Order: sequence, then C-alpha cells, then structure tokens
Amino acid sequence: MLNKIMAFANQKGGVGKTTSCVNLAAALVAAQYKVLLVDLDPQGNATMGSGIDKTRLAASINNVLQEEINIEEAIIAKTPAGYALLGSNADLTAAEVALLRRPQQEKNLKKALTSIRNHYDLIVIDCPPSLNMLTLNALVAANSVIIPMQCEYYALEGLSALIGTIEQIQRNLNPELAIEGIVRTMYDPRNRLATEISAQLIAHFGNKVYQTVIPRNVRLAEAPSHGMPILLYDRGSRGAEAYTALAREILKQHNKLPLLEAVE
Repeated sequence: MLNKIMAFANQKGGVGKTTSCVNLAAALVAAQYKVLLVDLDPQGNATMGSGIDKTRLAASINNVLQEEINIEEAIIAKTPAGYALLGSNADLTAAEVALLRRPQQEKNLKKALTSIRNHYDLIVIDCPPSLNMLTLNALVAANSVIIPMQCEYYALEGLSALIGTIEQIQRNLNPELAIEGIVRTMYDPRNRLATEISAQLIAHFGNKVYQTVIPRNVRLAEAPSHGMPILLYDRGSRGAEAYTALAREILKQHNKLPLLEAVE
C-alpha cells in the first residue's frame, strides 16, 4: 500500500495539471490501486473531467473545509473510471474566504484527510492555479508534490516561485513535504525551445524530472469535454500511453511496479 498524499501544483494555469490528476488517477485504478481524487479548484474541472456534474453535487470539498460535514459524506465512492472523488465547484470560493478568518486555517484539509487516508493507496489533490489558501492547505496535507509544467520560458520563472513556496512550507508547516517529481506536459519535441528548456530541467533537477513526457495529443485534449479520462475515451492514444507510462514510473519509485501488469 502506498498510503501517500500527492498534490499536483503549479500556480501557472493551462499546464496540464488537472489533466494529469484525472488521468494518473485513472491509470493507477487500472493498475489495481485504490485512489481518491480531491478537486481543490473552484473551477471544478477535475470533477467534470471525471464524469461528475459539478452543478449537481450534494456535498463538496467546500462543505468539508468549512467543517459542515464529515469528509465521508462528501466523497463519491466510484466515478466511471473507478476512483473515488471529492468534488468541487464555485462554492469552494466561499471556503477560501472563510478559512482566512480562522486560526490554523491551513490545516483544515489535513485534518479531514487524516481520518480516511488509510482507506486509499493514494490520494491525489488537484490544486488551483495560484499560490493561495487552498493550495497552502493541499501542501500542508500532502507528503509530496508533483509539478506539471510546459517547457517554455515563463514556466521556468513560475517553477522558481513554487519551489520557494514548497521550501517555506517544509520549514514552517510540513517537514515531510517533498518534491515527488516534475512532469513535462504538452510536449512537442519539434519545438527547439521546448527541447532546450527540457534539457535545462534535467541538468538542474536530475532524476526529479520524470522520463515520461506527456505529448500534445488531440484525443487527450478532447477527453475532458466528454467527462472521461483518456483511458476510457481512447485507450490506444498517445496520451493514454503516456499517462500509463507515468503511472508505471511513479509506482516504480515506490517499489510497487508488479501490480501494473494489469495495465498491459
């Protein structure tokens, strides 16, 4: 059992963060692991991309963070892809405002997840595209951070800011927090800048950069509009192959590879 909480974080939007959360969760379930996906973004894209209508949630992460209900009451036990989901919608904005007025507000998500974390092999948190109170809650609750990023100039600047934030949280709030890895998304090897920045990442971060790269892929881009992870929408696509390979690489880091025979 992995028994890990991984936050997917990047304050820059449009880098494939939600896509990575949804598709990694699906790939891990296909490999026989029990996964909970926590949508911590008020946009609710991970919820919709999991095939759940965010406008019809009976309860959401907002209710959990405001301590209105127990976390078990808000979890959807099984999405079409097989993982559990703690969904989100625009109501989550209210929780962020409320948290700013409470003592130790950065620990609410950690408190909620503590009671159920042993029910899952892995809890994946999709953070909003900003370094706000919601992201802080995720990083305090998590054991590790996966950073999805495009290989472009501005992404490097954002990466420096995020790493600085992670180091501050390590020192002051969560000494267990570590960078699990950096995953290159929407990658086009024909783009010279992309290959140059990719090389810089590897030179600086070494084996923290996953060998697997997520390509630009039409089918991968289409899948969220159908409310499906790519493994359900088009299992034979390059995008599905990439996220299966990423799941394999992550599990190999934790000596959990044998169960991935189920993904073949």
